[in-house]
Amino acid sequence: MAGFLDDDRPAPKRAHEIGQDLSQLSVAELDERIALLEAEIARLGEARAKKNASRSAADAFFQKRD
Repeated sequence: MAGFLDDDRPAPKRAHEIGQDLSQLSVAELDERIALLEAEIARLGEARAKKNASRSAADAFFQKRD
């Protein structure tokens, strides 16, 4: 029936799962995962910096109005 999810399809493989067994990975695969995680850390850091800047701007605005 159209519209239903196809449960027979395999789930997409995750690039990395925290805590997974790493013993079967090659050095190249480990390097790839390290690069992926470093890029994610950078993305998270940028998001945090934007939120901090927004919060600081809001704090400064409301402090001036008191």
